Amino acid sequence: MVLQVISSFKGQTSNGTLYLVPTPIGNLGDMTSRAIEVLGEVDLIAAEDTRNTQKLLNHFNISTKQISFHEHNTQERIPKLVEKLKTGINIAQVSDAGMPSISDPGHELVEACIKEDIPVVPLPGANAGITALIASGLIPQPFYFYGFLPRKNSEQKQELTNLKGHTSTIIFYEAPHRLKKTLKNMSEVLGNRKVVLCRELTKKFEEFIRGNLKEVMEWAITSEIRGEFVIILDGNHDEQAEESKVTMDLSIEDQVRELIENRNLKPNQAIKEVAKENGLKKQEVYNLYHHLD
Repeated sequence: MVLQVISSFKGQTSNGTLYLVPTPIGNLGDMTSRAIEVLGEVDLIAAEDTRNTQKLLNHFNISTKQISFHEHNTQERIPKLVEKLKTGINIAQVSDAGMPSISDPGHELVEACIKEDIPVVPLPGANAGITALIASGLIPQPFYFYGFLPRKNSEQKQELTNLKGHTSTIIFYEAPHRLKKTLKNMSEVLGNRKVVLCRELTKKFEEFIRGNLKEVMEWAITSEIRGEFVIILDGNHDEQAEESKVTMDLSIEDQVRELIENRNLKPNQAIKEVAKENGLKKQEVYNLYHHLD
């Protein structure tokens, strides 16, 4: 990879700028004055859902034109947006709520802009995961952000198995209609850990449901599940965490093999873990495991 240095505000190129603009996750009062200013000044807004974003624009009297940019038209839209940026047009990208690129469209557009030396300017703002984490009461750092687990039951259980040895607090997102199934799988795979369910963040009916997995499962079964959820899960602090660590007296190759067999990690995940524990580069461990010169 060639070193690249692009200043956000020095006007080094004739290209336009891609602004990544966060929107409120519920309470419109959380919209920053800078976000309002940028959305009003750019030439175009690339929105996940133009209908939702139009309501926001109307509230703040913003008349900037929109273009749809969501997971189903990403590949079609990116070349067009990049071409517009290369002509000097400034574009703001927004998701329906929170930060673009976090479980929402945006990452691929950022990658494409970086390749074309187009400045990418992120604005700080609302984020459901961090908002939930700091009020959860669980250890806030280190934390591991995961987002949405796979929808397929077998794949979800496999991912939870892969995450079982993490000692960091883990942040998940989940839709209301999948919450019970996800909590059930967490309980079966991870045991009865502490967990906090956070729903309707920043809204009138904001709630935090704190307990262990068994307790929140009982709550979910007997309650009407509404609103998008953030799940803050306690890390693995028991003996399982010790057992899941790399056995350092083994060879590098055997350490990788042990993690694959005992923790059901995929080879690349195991290689990354072994590299971290041994202070080696990932490529070095990869070469040793695959017997490459």
